[in-house]
Amino acid sequence: MISTWLDGLRPSAGLSPAQERVFETVKRNQQLASYSDVAAIAARAGVDKSTVVRCAQRLGFRGWPTLQHELRARYLLEISTEQTLEQHHRETDGVVHDAVRHDMENLRLALETVDRDDAERAVAALGEAEHLLVLGQGSFAGPATVFAHLAATMGYRAQLESRGGPHLATAVSALGPGDVVLLVNPWRPMRELLAAARAARSAGARVVSISDLERGPVAQVSDVPLIVPSEGVSFFQSVTAITAVVYGLLAGMQASRPEQTRAALQGVQRAWRAMDTYDDGPRGGASGG
Repeated sequence: MISTWLDGLRPSAGLSPAQERVFETVKRNQQLASYSDVAAIAARAGVDKSTVVRCAQRLGFRGWPTLQHELRARYLLEISTEQTLEQHHRETDGVVHDAVRHDMENLRLALETVDRDDAERAVAALGEAEHLLVLGQGSFAGPATVFAHLAATMGYRAQLESRGGPHLATAVSALGPGDVVLLVNPWRPMRELLAAARAARSAGARVVSISDLERGPVAQVSDVPLIVPSEGVSFFQSVTAITAVVYGLLAGMQASRPEQTRAALQGVQRAWRAMDTYDDGPRGGASGG
């Protein structure tokens, strides 16, 4: 599947002989290309590093890191969950620190994979939404929940739908022009979420998505796709970089509606006090004061 996908990226005008060597090296050594740096690919192809970068750009990517990220995401899609576990298995005496370092790399790479213009377009679309439907299932419901909760706290009409099935159908049926769907679906695309995105767009709503494939099905059904690394250190994906992007979107939305946010936060804080939500220790006054 990766070979077929790569062939589809080949420009109609062709590649230079040196770029062709890079292309064939990547095609024949998919696992190596998914994890090696640009110097290793250049050495294997017998070219300099700049040729690897130019080849990636000729294939439609901003550079080698973004092409490699797409390769790795597609490679992990093609192997089973058990094989993913084996792929990441290694002897270590600091697995927690390994996970932190890995997510630091995901965050660094996100600075390259998340297009700045697309990020601004996403903030604008979400900030203008009359109603926000936030979709995420399984572990990806985590960042979706964070987004929906904080958007509602800022006064947005935000609804989380993480259950699927008839619940998802009902939520999508209420969408129309002026509404926006935020779809969080990296790794393997979920059929019903793709169908929900198509239905939302047919109804006139816009779709902002967070996935890890620039040329994948989720990006293709979106008005504004954001590409974020999600590879973890075991059989599961990591949502750390995705959550960081979610916080950035929320910060942009707050800045676009400062008065609404201020009023909403004041109301939320009154509710906290009335419900005695937080245990802040002795206050010397009435409960919830």
